[in-house]
Amino acid sequence: MTADLRELSQSDWDRWYGTLERAFGGLHEAPEERELWDALTEVDRSLGLWDGEECVGTAGAFSFRMTVPGGALVDTAGVTMVSVAATHRRRGLLTSMMRRQLDDLRERGEALAALTVSEPAIYGRFGYGVATWLFNVSIDTPRVRLTVPEGTDEVRLRYAVPAEAAEACEAVYARVVPGRPGMLARQPGWERLPLLDPERDRDGASPLQCVLAERAGEVVGYAYFAVKSDWEVQGPKGVVRVRAVEALDPAAHAALWRFLCDIDLTSRVESLNLPVDDPLFHLVSDVRRCGLVMRDSLHVRLVEVGAALEARTYRAPVDVVLDVADAFCPWNEGRWRLTGDPKGASCKRVDDDAPADLALSVRELGSAYLGGVSLAELARAGRVRELRPGALAEASLAFGSEVAPWLPHGF
Repeated sequence: MTADLRELSQSDWDRWYGTLERAFGGLHEAPEERELWDALTEVDRSLGLWDGEECVGTAGAFSFRMTVPGGALVDTAGVTMVSVAATHRRRGLLTSMMRRQLDDLRERGEALAALTVSEPAIYGRFGYGVATWLFNVSIDTPRVRLTVPEGTDEVRLRYAVPAEAAEACEAVYARVVPGRPGMLARQPGWERLPLLDPERDRDGASPLQCVLAERAGEVVGYAYFAVKSDWEVQGPKGVVRVRAVEALDPAAHAALWRFLCDIDLTSRVESLNLPVDDPLFHLVSDVRRCGLVMRDSLHVRLVEVGAALEARTYRAPVDVVLDVADAFCPWNEGRWRLTGDPKGASCKRVDDDAPADLALSVRELGSAYLGGVSLAELARAGRVRELRPGALAEASLAFGSEVAPWLPHGF
């Protein structure tokens, strides 16, 4: 069977999205959630596979701008909504969508693609590498105390209606974005995502709440959260479910977390997405009581090796020739000379007979790109080969980032 692969039309969105919902368990989303994704879907960047009148495969991309090391915001395709109907598996349909999509991204001039995955084993063969990690936390607040920095008590906290505070919160978020690789500048419409709060998804918790941190009348941080009440014979054991915490300075950050950990009638604070270097872990009295669980987050793919490596800066001077393997996007195959430093970079193709310093695939470049996975650790796993003594240490240092990369929200 050869399915018809074509660009999505708006009139087919409901059937297309229904195929996606079925692939992820068949549970239809709440109307407000469906309406948001309908509004955010870029139909000219979305693909559908059709077997006659039946939609049997989906894939899409969002037009993002992502922070890379050095602080630049780089156009990035946020690959999303990928599914193949269970009735049509193992027929090469996913490969055909990935092939078409990467060709389209190259035609658009986008050097980077990124995605989050439901099953990590799937996307490595298409050149995506794990580039960011996150921590789930579950803080046992009766047993954990926070030691806060000077100035924390000067931060004023106040409750705010989430929708009414959204503009101020988005202003804080926008100021934070350039400081951490992997963060996404919110394009128009995406400011609605943090406020999405379908009642059926609350699992008994309160509606979304918001607290603002202020200093001298200026909003310097915010927290989105909900509280789920619970009781046992000994007393209350409610849970604070943190959706987001952003702050412009250490005192505001500490004030917000101290508040969250001290809400009446609760005994636990949970968050499903914190950076691996979040300052919170240096404020708590007992990190073992924070239930840290690490997992992969953003997977990155270099669509155009030269342009992508030139788009970021490097922590230390580097001058290496990379022998890159990329069977799925053969235009990246071959040797590239990367020269760079904290001020900028150049990455140009060189002759295949030029001496190479490191050998790796585009997947390893994707993992190392945002500075959260070192080339040295990939070499210890046998996925990067050093061909010139000293080249690995030089490149690994240069690719690093002072701040761990992190994806603040899914897509």
